[in-house]
Amino acid sequence: MLEVRDLSAGYGAATVLQDVSISVDEGKIVVVTGPNGHGKTTLLRVLSGLLPVNHGEIAFRGERLNGRSAATIVAHGLVHIPQGDLLFVDLTVEQNLFMGAYLRQAWKARRERIRRVYELFPRLEERRTQQARTLSGGERRMLGIGRGLMSNAKMLMVDEPALGLAPVLVQEVYATLERVARSEATVLLVEETLANAKGIADYVYLMDTGRIVHQGTMAELGADVLASTYLGNKEG
Repeated sequence: MLEVRDLSAGYGAATVLQDVSISVDEGKIVVVTGPNGHGKTTLLRVLSGLLPVNHGEIAFRGERLNGRSAATIVAHGLVHIPQGDLLFVDLTVEQNLFMGAYLRQAWKARRERIRRVYELFPRLEERRTQQARTLSGGERRMLGIGRGLMSNAKMLMVDEPALGLAPVLVQEVYATLERVARSEATVLLVEETLANAKGIADYVYLMDTGRIVHQGTMAELGADVLASTYLGNKEG
């Protein structure tokens, strides 16, 4: 579904990503993990059109995305849910969801899409008239994911969804992402603490200093590589 080949990119003259290649199959959950500050978020920004490609190729569902605008990439079904909430806090839950359907084709299907989002996230329907600022941390993450789905997303790129959440809420958010991947949209997930996603990850890429240094299933990579080499004591 997504093919990235020999991708190099960064900020101005500073190169962050170096010859990155990843592949994501439809209906899967693929995790990019590794130490903080080593290029994971930059990768999502490049894939979503927020940063230019210096070298390499990006193809999504057979279409080349190099040089496409962020709006065009969303229209193709590749949607970036950035780190943090980034909600319209003075708008209601339902108004925030409709903001995700701003593209013409998504707006036409907004009623059907919001019905499906409410099926996935009953709590959002319960709180649909509340301002987003009144939601809990876990509910905010659900709203961000739901807003992404409103765009008729085929793939969600989700950056650190567990950031700042209590452990019980982390489990809930990741269970939600698994439901989304199996029924709605493929998921490419950035997660520094792989323990959060190890129960749902179909495939893992380990990034270090802007390069993919290991890849495979959790079983193929092995606990020693995941724990001692890249995640310190987080895998415990």
